[in-house]
Amino acid sequence: MRRGMGSVGDMTVRRAVVTGASSGIGEAAARALRERGWDVVAVARRADRLAALQEETGAVAFAADLTVGADVDALAAWLATSGDVHALVHVAGGARGADRVEDGKPEDWQWMFEVNVLSAQRLVAALLPLLRRTSATGTHADALFVTSTAAQTAYAGGAGYNATKAGESMLAHALRLELNGEPIRVVEIAPGMVLTPEFTLNRLRGDAAAAERVYDGVEAPLRAHDVADVIAYALDAPGHVNLDLVTMRPVAQSAQHLLARGPLHPRAVE
Repeated sequence: MRRGMGSVGDMTVRRAVVTGASSGIGEAAARALRERGWDVVAVARRADRLAALQEETGAVAFAADLTVGADVDALAAWLATSGDVHALVHVAGGARGADRVEDGKPEDWQWMFEVNVLSAQRLVAALLPLLRRTSATGTHADALFVTSTAAQTAYAGGAGYNATKAGESMLAHALRLELNGEPIRVVEIAPGMVLTPEFTLNRLRGDAAAAERVYDGVEAPLRAHDVADVIAYALDAPGHVNLDLVTMRPVAQSAQHLLARGPLHPRAVE
């Protein structure tokens, strides 16, 4: 069993709270951390999926809607009485619509702000005292946020997602500055194209054909487990090492706007 490392001599099993754990990157992160010996509290809205994850991996399920303050408060209260919290891994979020700015639906933008920015703020406000309590025992604590390359570069049809993921990214940057001097690491993982069963399908309102076209011909887009591996690496790194920002893309995606479709191949050598 591989254990998370804190201060010298600290080999206790660490506990991570992983949001968005009912599918995609969140589920993969919960699985990856369990495989590495972490205790995991898996948080999401869909209790049935969490129950299945708990049965399979031993992660402890906690159903909560992170856009509801009372649910976040209930999570924090339960965590406070059930053990130490060494890491917050905030994966939950999402995109809705691919409209031009002029055609955007305010309700979609409001939903994205709630799930991508306000949920992060609620979690930090509720769980930071628990991370501080852990760090006071002589080990470090972590707040890790999965944002997106959409937070770094705008693209047509992505303004709502760009704006709200950029908001979450700035929250992480500001939090790192505010926690300067405390043994709490703030990590941001920003993936590019990731092929998961639900993200693009949900964004495109269930249009399966349109969702498939997004990935059409792309050789080896990232998968959820690729991002989960980086999350686990960041948390298991020595306590004095902070990965401020990790930007990761598939090789086929050199930049947000530059995507190779078709097999990757070397240029012919003369």
